[in-house]
Amino acid sequence: MGCISTKPSPALPSADRVVTPDAELKARFEQLERENYRLKRINAALIERVESRSAPPDDAYTAFQYSVELAEQVRERTDALNQAMAELKSSNRLLSEARQRAETAHRYLIDAIESISDAFVLFDQDQRIVLFNSRFKAFWEISQTRVTTGMLLADIKRLAGSTGLIVEEHRGNSSEQSFYRLFDGRWVQVHERRTRGGGLVILYTDITEVKNRESIRREQALAQKSTLLQRAIDNLSQGVAMVASDGCLELWNRRFLELSGLTLVMTGRPFAEVMAKSELPLLTPESRDQNERSISHLEQHLPDGRVLEIRTHPLPSGGFVNTFTDITERHRHAEKLRESEHWVRMITDHVPALIAYLSADLVYQFTNRVYEDWYHWTPGLMLGCTLFEAHTKAHCRQLQPYLDRALQGENVSFELSETNLNGQKRCLLRSYVPNQDSEGRIVGIFILVRDITERRRTSEALQRAYQNLEQRVRDRTTELTALNSQLREEIEERTEVEARLREAKREAELANLSKTKFLAAVSHDLLQPLNAARLFTSALLEARDSSNSSSLIRNLSNSLEDVEHLLSTLVDISKLDAGAIQPELSVFAINELLDNLAVEFTQLAQSQHLQMRFVSSSVLVHSDVHLLARILRNLLTNALRYTPSPGRILLGCRRTQQHLWVEVWDTGIGIPQDKLQEIFQEFKRGEHQHRNQDRGLGLGLAIVDKISRMLGHEVQVQSVLGKGSVFRVRIPIAQQRPSPRFGVELPAPITDKLHGAHVWVVDNDTAICAGMRTLLEGWGCAVVTALSAEDLAERTQGFQAPADLLIVDYHLDQGRTGLEAVAQVNTERKTPLPALMITANYTNELKQQIRDLNHVLLHKPVRPMKLKTAMSHLLERV
Repeated sequence: MGCISTKPSPALPSADRVVTPDAELKARFEQLERENYRLKRINAALIERVESRSAPPDDAYTAFQYSVELAEQVRERTDALNQAMAELKSSNRLLSEARQRAETAHRYLIDAIESISDAFVLFDQDQRIVLFNSRFKAFWEISQTRVTTGMLLADIKRLAGSTGLIVEEHRGNSSEQSFYRLFDGRWVQVHERRTRGGGLVILYTDITEVKNRESIRREQALAQKSTLLQRAIDNLSQGVAMVASDGCLELWNRRFLELSGLTLVMTGRPFAEVMAKSELPLLTPESRDQNERSISHLEQHLPDGRVLEIRTHPLPSGGFVNTFTDITERHRHAEKLRESEHWVRMITDHVPALIAYLSADLVYQFTNRVYEDWYHWTPGLMLGCTLFEAHTKAHCRQLQPYLDRALQGENVSFELSETNLNGQKRCLLRSYVPNQDSEGRIVGIFILVRDITERRRTSEALQRAYQNLEQRVRDRTTELTALNSQLREEIEERTEVEARLREAKREAELANLSKTKFLAAVSHDLLQPLNAARLFTSALLEARDSSNSSSLIRNLSNSLEDVEHLLSTLVDISKLDAGAIQPELSVFAINELLDNLAVEFTQLAQSQHLQMRFVSSSVLVHSDVHLLARILRNLLTNALRYTPSPGRILLGCRRTQQHLWVEVWDTGIGIPQDKLQEIFQEFKRGEHQHRNQDRGLGLGLAIVDKISRMLGHEVQVQSVLGKGSVFRVRIPIAQQRPSPRFGVELPAPITDKLHGAHVWVVDNDTAICAGMRTLLEGWGCAVVTALSAEDLAERTQGFQAPADLLIVDYHLDQGRTGLEAVAQVNTERKTPLPALMITANYTNELKQQIRDLNHVLLHKPVRPMKLKTAMSHLLERV
């Protein structure tokens, strides 16, 4: 018993010192404390009882043994309690650290939301407000609305509508984006995004400044477009004046002021008041002639000899646009054509025979004066009338069988009796000659009627004489001889008349042909000044010290290019009509042509915001490569002109057994079905095309038709109005390989060899020489110009001066040619110079002659880039 210590065990920490949010751990700890306390008290009571009473040794030992066991149990319970306390303290420490990290993260989240420049609000899955920043709160304070945590999204939207905070709403490109205009003029962009837990995040962004900048940019863009429109109108060759619906002048260009003789016009002035100060008449959509018929255009002859065409075009929104075009040259050409027609008619009117022309529909299209006098017609009255309208039914029944034979392609001659104005019955010899086109179709009938009454009477008299010859031979021998003499004289006279008639007809045909050959013959004189102007403008454009006048020079260059294109087209039409162009057929791979066209027109399509596709083919075809290229270029140009942006163009091929179809597809405005054949006529143009496109002369498809007929290539067209068109050209397929072509103009890369090159230029036009000198010196060349070979010899020390290249015009003075000049130069030199020949002659004979001499040929008007390429190609040979 002396070994038992009565010192109480160290007290465990009280339950109130343990701080834990976990109720279960706290309850367990309190229970262990209570059990420990109770065991302590039991242990103390037992020890006190053993020590205070005397008991037998056995009882004491039993009590001591029980105490020891009880103490061991208390110690075990105490150790378990201490271990539980340690675990509890560790859990409390971890919970405290987690709480601190959560509070830090929550503080960072609050700071991040407050740092956002936009108004932020977070809703839970029940659409109630969980969190928002001060900007969201300030956003609603504008409308005197207090926003608190727990408010529903539906209540927020209801408050926005009831308080009048939102004036205008626009939906964005997606369902999560919208725009609102507030009552104070500000604009707010709202973004909504769903969270993973089904909640909703909304951001309110103030985009007032963005909206204001956008409005300013839009106004600036409109002002720039207005400026560009005015510049475009100022560069038109026509005078343009646009009048608003109130009758006031709203827009005009400088050409209008030049043609109208005005110097200054104020915007907003009444158009009638403006035109009152001009020499030109006032024309509006309400203008009427003396018969109260509407007038849409008129021609005005000015005192200085000019002729203007004035047209008015009403606008759908009210008002109208007037165009003023100088048609002086066109009027002069028309006068010349009328004069030529007058001479043809004067010749036919003096031929002693009835001459007329009927179309395939038996409509009178020409009658000479003798024909009109015979039937007592007013001159020109029956033109446009059918045969059945001009003559009686009985007369038409007599002529019908012969007309049918003529319409079938047969030359018909027959005799028919008619009564003239004096009541005399005359015998007429009628000749019907069918007029066939290039495809063998009958398009009309030439009518020639001769009076053979006297010859007929003589023949009848001879017949009667022969019948009574046995009885009257002696009595009428003298009379018969006289009659025979008279008959021979009359036959000779008729023969002379027929010869004169044939000669007159031939002269008429030659006169008509001369009109067509005129433009072809003067192509050189027409293109010479344009070629000089092209060289001058190109040199100015490429000058390094270009000033603010470069835009005017570029406009001049574009205008000259348009005139050049129009004159070249007219010259081509004349040459085709005159037969001056003959096809040069060869075998070649179609991709040699189509690849170049695809590259050329792909760039043009991209400049007009169009998509160009190309499907290549390596098929061998038999055709003229240059004329076929002209056909396809015209078709592709038409596709570009009449396809609005954005649109698509396709160039490709379809192969059959014997032919290859080259097709040009577009998504343009289309062609009405009743206009599919009319578009191939000359001067027929489409009614609409997109902005910034020239209308041309309407000769592109006419050239396509003429060249395709010459080559024997069929052209087909299909179109759907408003959806697009397709043009097809059928080309025969060749079997043998193409033969090598020498002297073909091949594109060569532009190198630096032009700089410092010595170039001699021979041309009989001083303007061409000056323009060529300016252009070539701008490229860095040393240039010597001369009007003839003799002039060049004086300037180059008898052709012995240093030189690298010779550029010669084909047509020189005194009937000499450029080939003779090149031969004269190279004869005097040890090393012959490469020659570049420039001409407006398109004949195949000249092309072949230049190829045989190994020269390079360029046709007028010469494009500067093509000239530079050809010069670089020739200098590469040196």
